[in-house]
Order: sequence, then structure tokens, then C-alpha cells
Amino acid sequence: MNEKYETHEHDVLIIGAGGAGLRAAIEALAQGASVGVICKSLLGKAHTVMAEGGIAAAMANVDQADNWQVHFRDTMRGGKFLNNWRMAQIHAQESSERVRELEQWGALFDRTEDGRILQRAFGGHTFKRLCHVGDRTGLEMIRTLQDRGVQMGFDVYMECTVTRLLKDGDRVAGAFGYWRENGRFVLFKAKSIVVATGGIGKAWSITSNSWEYTGDGMALAYDAGADLMDMEFVQFHPTGMVWPPGVQGILVTEAVRGEGGILRNRLGERFMEKYDPKRMELSTRDVVARAIYTEVREGRGTEHGGAFLDISHKPAEYVKRKLPSMYHQFLELADVDITKEPMEVGPTCHYVMGGVRVEADTAQSSLPGLFAAGEAAAGLHGANRLGGNSLSDLLVFGRRAGLAAAQHAKTTSTPALDGREIEDAERELLTPFERKDGENPYNLHSDLQEVMQAQVGIFRTEEDLQSALTKIGQFKQPSEQFSITGSRMFNPGWHLCRDLKSMLTVSEAVTRSAIARRESRGAHSRIDYPKLDPEWGNKNNVISRRADRMELRQEPIPSIPEDLQALLAEEKGTGA
Repeated sequence: MNEKYETHEHDVLIIGAGGAGLRAAIEALAQGASVGVICKSLLGKAHTVMAEGGIAAAMANVDQADNWQVHFRDTMRGGKFLNNWRMAQIHAQESSERVRELEQWGALFDRTEDGRILQRAFGGHTFKRLCHVGDRTGLEMIRTLQDRGVQMGFDVYMECTVTRLLKDGDRVAGAFGYWRENGRFVLFKAKSIVVATGGIGKAWSITSNSWEYTGDGMALAYDAGADLMDMEFVQFHPTGMVWPPGVQGILVTEAVRGEGGILRNRLGERFMEKYDPKRMELSTRDVVARAIYTEVREGRGTEHGGAFLDISHKPAEYVKRKLPSMYHQFLELADVDITKEPMEVGPTCHYVMGGVRVEADTAQSSLPGLFAAGEAAAGLHGANRLGGNSLSDLLVFGRRAGLAAAQHAKTTSTPALDGREIEDAERELLTPFERKDGENPYNLHSDLQEVMQAQVGIFRTEEDLQSALTKIGQFKQPSEQFSITGSRMFNPGWHLCRDLKSMLTVSEAVTRSAIARRESRGAHSRIDYPKLDPEWGNKNNVISRRADRMELRQEPIPSIPEDLQALLAEEKGTGA
């Protein structure tokens, strides 16, 4: 049946080679599974390398009072109690062990004087909790996981885009995709699939995310019948570069604030005193992003529409040692010496708390055999993620997804692939070449980004969201009429057609969920519903595909067991 396609078969297929995908691969290999890892770009170029601040884990190396209970409470409080409590518990309990494992596998960390892993302060964390390597932690993590995985022996398929998950009845059977370089199709057979494809930031015009982040994994899972959840919660990182235009959105790590950086407006005022006098610059990301946005909107922004972030009051050697990447980034890209002058920063679309809905213990989606981990999965972070929790999330749930995927593969028979489904997937990809006068994908992408930036951004209103939903609906028609010139050999316009399909799906999911949630909570801020509404405090927005329609429903959050409830009781009373 499939002689015409290059075919690869594995027990466990992992889509995405960032921290979550690699950690899943290592765990599945340890269980004796045959593992294939697909990455859209090159191995080692995952978004994990952009995570600069550190890995949040309650190791208590610096603050001895820290423990998993406090980490759990901080995560729940940051997520405004919308988190999947079981995921938050597992994460807080297991992240220290995962960091120690990374260290055993050769990861280098900054050290305390007595040789333990050094931990730094970060927004929303009660104690100094972020294990780090200067401001290059994610890079070190990827290096370590990659070396380990390659040494253990997984197969890597680089520069390969998956366009469809294939099914056998109601379970996953494999994936269909193409090689980006030559455009040839490739088929993967698998008993278990782990989606670890990261986020959705390329649907916005100002983002810290690079070209790969088009929501592929969420759209693949949704199309195959899995649920999405919490899609309205899109985190805008408070500090991205705002000048010069060519670098707009590039991340300025929260570690700058963790190491003592101060935010000021055009008038020199330390404005966080107004918004969170207790935590100031180390408030949670949603609060700091809205504060900068508000200062700019009220006319106190910097020349290029941001705020000043200043660490020049610290000794120059200290800054260069603690923040080497930031020092070079500003010197080379903006001609600014951060040891002498402030950085100009503003909010940038950074991370999505929503994603594929999964079970806490196994990371399995609502579709048998399909797992998700890392940014592509929902639940752990609730309404707002704390900095540093993403890297420990990758390790904790990457491992759990790999373990459960390997166990699932052991207990299931080899699925059958459906020839019609494969032909349909091929036809969908080839159609744009056959049209002569269709739409240009680049124009549509820039229109979508503008709509999402302007109407589904940091502050939202019913009117804006409804208008965005209408426009997204209108974009879908032309997106089915793309025409492409040239061949399938490394054709970026063709790649974009496919990416836009995913971006339109996730954009619609975000917008529908944002319309439904008539309150402000965490990263979701409604100008027309500025307060937290207790009615919405115990339900998640869940999205499913029904025929060709997106269906939204609310489901209650599972109730928290009494022992964990007791940990949170003192917090709930504060209105946090």
C-alpha cells in the first residue's frame, strides 16, 4: 500500500525535539522502546535554548525553608487556582530529582560557595528557586539531553514537518509529513505519539517566538480528535526588546530583574511601586506586562513605546558574569551597553498556558495513544505561568509522557494505516501548486498577526474579540485557495500555507475561549470584565472538533484533596 512513500516505523514517535521531546525520548528508550524524534528545524535549535532564567525546583540550596509544598502553592497562586492541581503537585514534587538527573548527565550549573547548584530569585516564587547557568540555562539543558539521547540511540528526522496524525479507528497509528528541503513525502508508523511541538506565538506580530512556533502540535491533535484546553491564556512576557525594529520582541530574560534590574518610565519613576508594592519588579509576568502596557498607554512610555529596564547600578563585572547573553545581545543588536545604560523593553507574546488537554499522571490526551508534554500541553500553569516553571515542566512531564508512551506501545498491537487517509493528506499538500490565481500566504499571515496583536492581545474587549473571530473566519476561505509557484524544493511559501492552517486553528481557539471567559484572570485581561469572577474560578474552557466546527464547552476543575487544600487555604483568603 505504502511503497510509494518513504516509511519509518517506531514504537514511540515524538514530534518536537525541545526539552520535553528529548526528555520523553530518553525515558522511552530506557523502557526499551524504538524511538523516532521529528524536528521541524535542526536538532538543538529548539525554543528551550531561549529559556535563560533557570529551572524552578525546590532544592533549598540557597533558601533552606523552601520545599515542594511552597513551590506547589506558588504555582497554584500564579495560575490563579485554575491549574490542574495534580500536575502542579507532581511538578513540585519531582522537579528537584529531574534537575539532579540533569546534573548527573553532565549539565553544568552555577554553584554556591560550598559547591551546590546556585538558585536565583524569580517573579512569583517565594524563595530563590531557579537553578541556572548564567543566563543560558535552556541551552545547557538541550546540550545535555541531546548528548544523552544520541548516546542512547534515538533516530532523528530533522527538517521534517508533520502535517497530519493518522488513525486506526479511534487510536493513533502514525503521522504523515514532508522533508522541508526537497518536499518529498514521508510516512511514520507508531503505536504511541508524543506531541512536544511548543507554542503558538507566530500568530502575533510581536513575539519572542521564532518561525517554528505555529501551533502545529495543538492543531494536529485537535484535527485528530483530541481536546484543547485553557487556550485563552496567552502570556505576554513583560520584557522583550522594542528597539531597533529588526529585533522587536526578542526576549530580555526575567533574570535581569531577578538579579536586581529596576523598571522605570520616561519620567524616571519606578512605576512597579504602584502596581505591586510588595514584589515590585519580581511580581508575576501578567502583572508586570500590564503595568508596562498601562504606563505606555497613559503617556509615560519611552521614546519607542516601552519602559526602561536598568541594571547599570550593579558592578559591570557582576552584570557580565551573571547575564553574559544579555550583555552581548544588547551590545550587538541595539548598540547599548547594559552595564552603563538602561535597556528599552516592552511586552512580547511569549508562551501559551493552554494546549492539548492531558491526564496529569500519564500526559495522555483524550485520544488513546496520543500524549503531549511541555508548552504543547495544558494544565500545569493554569491562568499564568511562573518563570522557570517551564523548564522543570519539560523535564517532569517529558519524562512522564515518554514513560507512559512506551508502556502504551508495549500493550498495544501494531496499528493499521488507512491508504485513503494518506492520499487525502498528500492531496491537501499538493493542491496549492495546481491553482494559478489563488491567495498569497504571506499577505494572509501578516493580516492574521495584525488582528491577533491588536484585538486578542494583552487587554481584550467583547467587541474586539468578536471582530477578530469574524476576521479569522474570513481568513479561512482564502487559506483554502492558496496558490504557490515554484517547485517543492525548499519552498518557504508552501511551508507557510501549511503553518497557516495550524495558526488559524489555534487563533480561533484562543479567540473563542477569550470571548467565553467573561472575567480577568492571570494572563487573560478583559477591559469590560476587569474583576476576577468566582463563577469562573472553577471551570476550564475545553475545545473539541465536531465535524468541521470548533465546539467550546466548560468543564469543572477537579476538586483539590483536603491536604493540598490546607496548603492553599491561607492564600485564597488574600484574593491572590
